[in-house]
Amino acid sequence: METSMKIMVSGALVLGGFLWSYLFIRQLLFNVRIGHPMIAKMNKLQPGMIAPGATKYTVISDIVNLVVAGVALFLIIHFCPLYLILSFAGGALFAFIVLLFRIKPSNKQSFDLFSTAYYRFIPDDELRTIVYNKDYGKVKARLKKMGVKDTFIPQFK
Repeated sequence: METSMKIMVSGALVLGGFLWSYLFIRQLLFNVRIGHPMIAKMNKLQPGMIAPGATKYTVISDIVNLVVAGVALFLIIHFCPLYLILSFAGGALFAFIVLLFRIKPSNKQSFDLFSTAYYRFIPDDELRTIVYNKDYGKVKARLKKMGVKDTFIPQFK
């Protein structure tokens, strides 16, 4: 293969690694850093605050992401020469580092994503609607009315 072609394919795999990490590793990071801990915190505050289906939904998401990401990674490692594997890894590592600092419960965007994905698992109609609308002041008020601490909702800056 010509040098210019190697450079173009290498660039494509840097982008592919970034995309792979953004699609699969981002979801796994979200589940590990936000999904599972928030579900556990909510259930600890009041059993049944969030339906058991939320945990099942998150675990299925973990499994599917691991399988698809693993198959893609296997294909890259199996069929690509070392310089392309390193290009892919470089793109994936860059995306991972960028995402690592953004995906945390104290980040409003991440917490909004949690609310968007998990509001449907909240049995209380009024609380579910407020969480769907992402009005965290009203969520705190509703939790207080229910006699539940609002400690799982972070203070956003």
